[in-house]
Amino acid sequence: MAARLRQFSTLTRLTRASNTRNALHRKFSSANQSPSNLWKLGRLNHIAIAVPDLDKATRLYRDVFGAVVSEALPLPDHGVTTVFIDLGNTKIELLHPLGDDSPIKSFLDKKPEGGIHHICVEVDSISAAIKSLQSTIRLLNKEPKIGAHGKPVVFLHPKDCNGVLVELEEK
Repeated sequence: MAARLRQFSTLTRLTRASNTRNALHRKFSSANQSPSNLWKLGRLNHIAIAVPDLDKATRLYRDVFGAVVSEALPLPDHGVTTVFIDLGNTKIELLHPLGDDSPIKSFLDKKPEGGIHHICVEVDSISAAIKSLQSTIRLLNKEPKIGAHGKPVVFLHPKDCNGVLVELEEK
């Protein structure tokens, strides 16, 4: 009799756990749908790190870590020079100020040792994402700019994204 009660109790706990897991799956599956269903988040494209010394940072990733590293690419429209480190499944983007008006210069003024500046996530339609988000999240640029990969990008205000500067890049 005691063994049967233990079996019944175990079965009841497993059934409850399964029901809870299924309810959570439904909740998160529906929560992950974009509001308009006209666009969706894709994969993590890169993590950007502001660096005070681009050559030193490039050598660290290339010579010490053995990573594949791009040539430095100046982007005057963004006020930065970038170097990309290929990690296979994503990239790291090293950012260094280009000019006195560079947003990276002001970042490094506050944090001279450098650090994570933003994350970049791909979207299938930048214009649909902008249209959908502009009523709930502040955009740092109302119109897309052409980013380092030659694709349209827009930045989302960190105060509306849990303290993280988010770049959306069209696939």
